[in-house]
Amino acid sequence: MSITVKRVYDPYSSSDGFRILVDRLWPRGVNKERASVDLWLKDIAPSSGLRQWFNHDPAKFKEFSLKYQAELNENPALDELRQLIAHHKNVTLLFGAKDLKNNHAAVLKDLLTH
Repeated sequence: MSITVKRVYDPYSSSDGFRILVDRLWPRGVNKERASVDLWLKDIAPSSGLRQWFNHDPAKFKEFSLKYQAELNENPALDELRQLIAHHKNVTLLFGAKDLKNNHAAVLKDLLTH
């Protein structure tokens, strides 16, 4: 099993496998056909309050990660995601943020792989 993270704006690749959009909001400027999303799992995304507090500030990323993981531990969508991953050889978690390192998809991947 392989889990990768990728911006939804990046081109589709056959190596992506099962593609899951993990944002609460649909990304601006991306039509559904171009995105090649197999599943949009809105409920796995950080809460609106946490997302707004973080505001993609790298200085807040460590604290954001801890808070998001706490949310995930209470979120039934995490079990749903784990079940989906168990049924696919390759899974790509798609996100819309510009920062490739400090984003919720990276936190999610880390939680799922450790």
